[in-house]
Amino acid sequence: MIAVFIKELLDNFRDRRVVLNTLILGPLMGPVIFGLMISFMARETTERLESALELPVVGAEHAPNLVGWLERQGVIIEDAPDDPEAAVRAEDEEVVLRIPADFAEAWSEGRPAPVEIIADRSLRYTGTTISRVNSYLNTYSAQISQLRLQLRGVHPEITRPIDTQVVDLSTPTSRGGQILAFLPYFILITVFMGSMHMAVDTTAGERERKSLEPLLINPLPRWKIMAGKLMATTFFALATLALGLVAFVYAMGMLPTADMGVALNLDARVAAMAFLLVAPAALLAAAMLTILASFAKSFREAQSYMGLVIFVPMIPSFWLLIDPTKAETWMSWVPLLNQNVMILELVRGEPTNWTWVGATLASTTLLALVLAWIAGGLYNRPKLIFTSD
Repeated sequence: MIAVFIKELLDNFRDRRVVLNTLILGPLMGPVIFGLMISFMARETTERLESALELPVVGAEHAPNLVGWLERQGVIIEDAPDDPEAAVRAEDEEVVLRIPADFAEAWSEGRPAPVEIIADRSLRYTGTTISRVNSYLNTYSAQISQLRLQLRGVHPEITRPIDTQVVDLSTPTSRGGQILAFLPYFILITVFMGSMHMAVDTTAGERERKSLEPLLINPLPRWKIMAGKLMATTFFALATLALGLVAFVYAMGMLPTADMGVALNLDARVAAMAFLLVAPAALLAAAMLTILASFAKSFREAQSYMGLVIFVPMIPSFWLLIDPTKAETWMSWVPLLNQNVMILELVRGEPTNWTWVGATLASTTLLALVLAWIAGGLYNRPKLIFTSD
């Protein structure tokens, strides 16, 4: 078993393309993409909030006081397009403010004066601009409302029977956990990618090269041969995982977190804990991919199967991203979902629940051993060698 393990490792380390793709590009791709994406998003958000708001206004002559107040707040009033709706639909303008002709009449009668914000909310990049325009108008409306009440001898506070305040208990670390919500997805994908080539090469690849049959006629139980190959596949998955976590620690340390008002809880201790939690998933991925590769008639067919299996670790990650929910005990017993939940708890800086850690390791290891046992059974089938005939 150990001899097979060493043989498979040496064979793959001799292939420079495998080493480049599995141990260099694979672990680095996630942190680089993740770091660039977060840096770009942070810079774009900061620039949008700090830049002067350019606002086309239709009917500015109907509300000179409002337009003057907006200009004093730093808003740059621009001439409106001839067709505001068409300009917004064509994305020539993000937002257009329209002041109808009856604004002055409603204003003088003390009725709510109509104002329209023309925008397309389905365009995600317009959200910040719409919020800024809304905020300016609400502030102006509140100031005028207070002045009207004071002129009538009414204290403005009487219109506010409830003083609602949100007591935000979030910390910079917990807010940083929101940014790192993608981390479990990248980590699990790294593990599956790291074991993919080895699983295909040691099974479908060897059968295609006609080197599997001489190996299996050795006076060794076939399950030991399979175990050696599975150990080598798991070793590559763990190596990829470790390198990926180290790369993430360095990449996240380079983000402008101080400007973002967050703290990313991803240091060596958290990375080591994440490695412990995901390590059983490496064996699970190796066994799952080995099983699928054993059914493939060729290396190319096995690669087509791998493309489908790579979606497996995406399912729990996307579910948590689409439907964020409170972590519960049952989640710690569902393999791959429990890794997602536990890593998110780690990066949020929550206290470690060792019962959940034990459930995560036990459930994932148990499923991995079951899949490894199935893979061992497949190695006893004659079809494992003669499928390609």
